[in-house]
Amino acid sequence: MKQQTVLVVEDEEDILELVAYNLEQAGLRTVKARDGEEAMAAVFRERPDLVVLDIMLPKIDGKEVCRRIRQNEKTRSLPVIMLTALAERWIGSWALSWGQTIPA
Repeated sequence: MKQQTVLVVEDEEDILELVAYNLEQAGLRTVKARDGEEAMAAVFRERPDLVVLDIMLPKIDGKEVCRRIRQNEKTRSLPVIMLTALAERWIGSWALSWGQTIPA
């Protein structure tokens, strides 16, 4: 059975390492990216099963990364979990507008 791969995209090194560590402890393989450009390259190079994506990133922000993932036929169905420190109520409707699903 193929080990599931998670792409973790986060520019804060401590958060990146913490998220990756916990996913690895759960038996998942992780690939790390520290900005939006690295994230897009990793999506096509690694073909992850899931992306954990920060919104506020250098070079290309998480919103644009998500939009590009959703627009590409090869990656359109790739699950994306948004990871953010933003606590605004409008984040949910904003995320829906770029192809995120919001749990009930």
